[in-house]
Amino acid sequence: MDLEERALRVTRHTAEVLTPEEIRSLFERESAPRAYIGFEPSGLLHVGHLVTARKMRDLTDAGCRLTVFLADWHAWINDKLGGSLEKIRACGQYMQSGFVALGVDPSRTEFRWAQDLQAREGYWDRVVRVAKATSLARSRRALPIMGRAEEETNLDTAKLFYPSMQAADIFELPVEIAYAGVDQRRAHVLAREVAHHYHWPVPVAVHTSLISSLKGGGRMDPESQTVERKMSKSDPGAGLPLPSEPEVITSRIDAAYCPAKEVDGNPLVELVRFVIFPWEGQLAIERAAKHGGPVVLASEEEFLATWRAGSLHPQDLKTAVALALTRITEPANRFFRSHPEAIPAALRPGGAGAA
Repeated sequence: MDLEERALRVTRHTAEVLTPEEIRSLFERESAPRAYIGFEPSGLLHVGHLVTARKMRDLTDAGCRLTVFLADWHAWINDKLGGSLEKIRACGQYMQSGFVALGVDPSRTEFRWAQDLQAREGYWDRVVRVAKATSLARSRRALPIMGRAEEETNLDTAKLFYPSMQAADIFELPVEIAYAGVDQRRAHVLAREVAHHYHWPVPVAVHTSLISSLKGGGRMDPESQTVERKMSKSDPGAGLPLPSEPEVITSRIDAAYCPAKEVDGNPLVELVRFVIFPWEGQLAIERAAKHGGPVVLASEEEFLATWRAGSLHPQDLKTAVALALTRITEPANRFFRSHPEAIPAALRPGGAGAA
């Protein structure tokens, strides 16, 4: 794989890269750049995580050394799973198993815990330096990275540490590429600003799109550039947890919001664009001859043109999406069927934190 192919592997199917030129320069300098993505262990994986799993595989295929950062302390600060570090760490182990089952190569990926990084000499010095270069107002603007509104007044003080910790993590790991969904953009931009302030190496930021809630209401927020109602672990009807059996996938997709011809805020269209095309490279529509017969849409552009023209019925789209998601998630479903103990009790139906 030559330099251009490696850069394309990292930048394809993304919402934003800061900046594409920096990615190419990085591959010119480094044969194996360091990249990372961080997760708060806080609940079951869902099909929205297929977006990140695919990009994680792209990063390792491009020759990057990938770190999956299991942010246990961050989840604790953010009151996830009742603030129980024991439950949070059990969830982190489950997430690791889930990503490996989805094809993230453990031989080219290192899973690291925040607790280990934060016990290291110099970490808190770095956090304070980040905080010293950041105004309180700037930190508060970054608080929505935790899924919290800026106007919330009952935050405990620990939550104000979060933006500085997240930025410090990038330099302490250290990594050259910071990858996440677009909801983490503010944290990555903060890290880039701090890097310029201290003349530290500036991380490249790679962002992929979020999937809207299956219930709808996922219009883009023009200020934050994130969806107003994304697929969430905290709302069972809004997404599809992993594992999910085929009948559950079919029923949830059949019930999903999917207005004909509409693209913006349509979770089924987003699943096609951000999951199915990156994973399968096409969308196969199975339908009766009287409705146009089976067809394979070979590109996102062809799909969008067909959908906007009204040449694809919402029910036919739902059937195609359910079948594709069943295929894509089968390795993870098969793993968890064989290893039910890999799902912590707190995440099972009825347990605290279950999705």
